Amino acid sequence: MWQAVHVQGRLSELNPGSEVVILGMTTKGDQILDRPLAEIGGKGLFIKELEVAMQEGKAHLAVHSMKDVPMVMPEGFVLAAISARENPRDAFVSNKYAGLDELPAGAVVGTSSLRREAVLRAKYPQLVIKSLRGNLDTRLRKLDAGEYDAIILAAAGLIRLGLKERIKAVLTPEQSLPAPGQGALGIELVDGDAAMAGVVAPLNDARTAHCVKAERAFSRALGGSCQVPLGGYAVIDNGQLWLRGFVATADGQEMVSGEVRGEVGKIAGDDEALGLRLAAELRAKGVDAILEKLAHCK
Repeated sequence: MWQAVHVQGRLSELNPGSEVVILGMTTKGDQILDRPLAEIGGKGLFIKELEVAMQEGKAHLAVHSMKDVPMVMPEGFVLAAISARENPRDAFVSNKYAGLDELPAGAVVGTSSLRREAVLRAKYPQLVIKSLRGNLDTRLRKLDAGEYDAIILAAAGLIRLGLKERIKAVLTPEQSLPAPGQGALGIELVDGDAAMAGVVAPLNDARTAHCVKAERAFSRALGGSCQVPLGGYAVIDNGQLWLRGFVATADGQEMVSGEVRGEVGKIAGDDEALGLRLAAELRAKGVDAILEKLAHCK
């Protein structure tokens, strides 16, 4: 809802005199909170109801966290704009400890992400990793009740909801590489709606869009979904697009990672080409063996 209100405000500023109305909806991803996303259908659970509303003409656009948007867009829909990124990194939240390295053996850490779970199991095998679902308030309440010694959340969500003070440490990409699209918002439209495409175009942030397109192309090429522990993170560094990525088994025992650099996209497809390059590099390093194991686990 914060995201929708934020975009509502931006559109109202850009279109004085126009009324921008929020159609509040609850998706299946919001409703099923007792099981990991990987078990109930993945990222698409957060957007399907919104797409139906657009198809039926009840809504003109939908606002999503880019990390929740499936890597392959459903036919008939497009991502028309990607807004400027909030902090894309993972956040360490705890009432007792200042960072991951301070956690004692046996400490319980909560996360809803297979990506984070794989990274934690690989780098901190002495910790106990437990699933954590629910909205932000619910997750923090479970931490405060003592069910977890620490939880790992997206820094962007905490910052946007005015809860930055709960962050004890922001994890570096070396500690926990972010998910593709993390921290960015995407605006989805019905394909062919030229009028709305023009309305939302000013919300697009070129730097963020270059990075997110490369990240998503990398993930898409390797079948990235909630069932695949995968990180993909790009930044513009010294005029170049620097993309890092990994795929791991859920237990963190096997991980293949790599990085590539290239020109920032000047024509359509350039950024995606960089993502495909990184995917090819990981395939050359044997990532298909991990993907095959993951496929058998589904």
